[in-house]
Amino acid sequence: MRYLLRRLLLVPVPLIFVIAFVFVVLRLTGDPVAIYLGLDATPEQEAVLRAELHLDKPVFVQFGYFLSDLVQGDFGTSIQFKRAAMDVVMERLGATLQLLTLGLSLAILLGIPAGVACAVYKDKLPDFVLSVLAVIGQSMPSFWLGILLIQLFALDLGWLPTSGRGGVEHLVLPTVTLATFLIPNFILVTRVSVLETMREQFVVTARARGAGAARALWRHVLPNAINPVVSLIGLQLGRLMGGAVITETIFAWPGVGRLMVSAIFQRDVPIVIASVFIVAITIILANLLVDLVQAAIDPRIRLR
Repeated sequence: MRYLLRRLLLVPVPLIFVIAFVFVVLRLTGDPVAIYLGLDATPEQEAVLRAELHLDKPVFVQFGYFLSDLVQGDFGTSIQFKRAAMDVVMERLGATLQLLTLGLSLAILLGIPAGVACAVYKDKLPDFVLSVLAVIGQSMPSFWLGILLIQLFALDLGWLPTSGRGGVEHLVLPTVTLATFLIPNFILVTRVSVLETMREQFVVTARARGAGAARALWRHVLPNAINPVVSLIGLQLGRLMGGAVITETIFAWPGVGRLMVSAIFQRDVPIVIASVFIVAITIILANLLVDLVQAAIDPRIRLR
């Protein structure tokens, strides 16, 4: 509980740094007043709005005003939607979490067993084939894979829709694209972890005392080799969110990633800040959950 409370108390620190960085970058890349008012606005109208938004003050003063609103849960009003920015982002969050959950689950279900198979059949045909596929998958840009899948399964064969969110058929191509982005790392890390554990003295002793290969694998190797894989899940969350932005854009998936890209082009600062806030807090809390799971499955971590 002490560890959990310490981690929760530290959550605001990275959030403030992330939001400050994005806020400053967005402010330095241009003036959103022209987008708010349009090309026909008079200088007087621009001056009034700039004063209302505190854009006539230094950046650090603007950020102080923004943090004051943020503490009250006010991320501002979206330029595109004319509504509270956080409300718009929360409406899209469900679609993103659905895609992330399915993509990560598929990557785990395929990547970890494949990594175990590589270790069990080390230097044999299954190991060679799966390792080569993992390296190819690691080298393949997700946007290129998504376009290939659309061309083959949507345009050429007509089996699946090209874009949008609907039934199960709309989930197949985005999920496969996102999972392929992660599977190679799960294969390679699981392979190395299982091989290292198989060389440990307690595994050798178990085999010497008569434990079969399958029993040694399930009883001794996998429980001790799973920790690096659990750590990898936490490390992959940032890449997963980045991959989701690309995947949502390619497949016109109505999630936070696609909304963020659209807001950046429209210079919709409140939407961008709210989106980054949700993405950052999701990654931070998910990493905290991964750390707690590691402590639960490995007594050595709890003792430290």
